[in-house]
Amino acid sequence: MASGDLTLSILGLLGRGSMHGYELKTRIHGLSGHLRPVSDGALYPAIARLEKKGFVERHEEEGAGAARRQVLTLTEAGRRELLRRLREPADLDISDQTRFFGLLAFLSQLRDREAQARVLRRRLAFLETPASFFYEDGRPLRAEEVGDPFHRGMLVVARAMSAAEREWLREAVAELESAPAGARPERPGRA
Repeated sequence: MASGDLTLSILGLLGRGSMHGYELKTRIHGLSGHLRPVSDGALYPAIARLEKKGFVERHEEEGAGAARRQVLTLTEAGRRELLRRLREPADLDISDQTRFFGLLAFLSQLRDREAQARVLRRRLAFLETPASFFYEDGRPLRAEEVGDPFHRGMLVVARAMSAAEREWLREAVAELESAPAGARPERPGRA
C-alpha cells in the first residue's frame, strides 16, 4: 500500500475512534487488503511517523489477557490533517481508483456537504476526460477500435465501470447540492 493511502487510512480509521495496532491493521486490510495488502513493516513505521508529527498518540490499556496493549488515538492536529486531506485530496487520490475508494471510505467525516461535492466533482471531471489504456497517434482508442481481444476486454470493462461510477457521482453530487443550507450529512452507521 502506498504511503499516502496508508496515512489516509490510519487517520480516517482513527477518526472513527481509538484502536490498537492489530485492529487498525485488520480494518485497513478490510478496506483494501485484497488489492494492496499492508505489512507490519509498512504499518508500524507509518504510525511512528504520524506520532512524530503529533497526529496520533499512543497509550497503554489492559488487554484481554495479562498483556497490556498499545491503543492509538487521533489528536486534534491529526483530525485537522485528516480533514485537510479529505477536503483537498491529491490528484492521485482522485485519478487512482483504489485511492479514490479509500478517500470515499472516510469522506463522510468531512461534514461540509459542499466540500464533499467538490471532491466528487473532481472525480467526475477526471472520468469525463477521454482516456484509454491504448493510444494511436496520441488519440485514445475505444474498444471497438482494438483488435486484441484482451485489450478490448480491458476497455469494455473499464467503460462499464466508468459509466456506472459517473452515474453514481452525478446522483451523489445532486443529492449533496439539494440539501437544505446547514444540513449535515448522515454519519456512517446511522439511519
